[in-house]
Amino acid sequence: MMLTIASLKIGQHAIIKDISIDVVPLKLLEMGCLPGNEVSLIHIAPLKDPLFIDINGCHMAIRKEMAKLIEVELIS
Repeated sequence: MMLTIASLKIGQHAIIKDISIDVVPLKLLEMGCLPGNEVSLIHIAPLKDPLFIDINGCHMAIRKEMAKLIEVELIS
């Protein structure tokens, strides 16, 4: 089963494994949303979109549809 940022629970930490680079905006890549970087889910908006994440200390909001395109592996 593929785990994505969208499937994380609040407070979970993961390592980015794969990204659909042809679909993910360049701005996300520039802000550190790259394979090998750590990501954690901070908050989910009341209507379940957007998701608020932390990537290497940089907080950002991303749409749930975008979060589904970023594969991760949980850190135990």
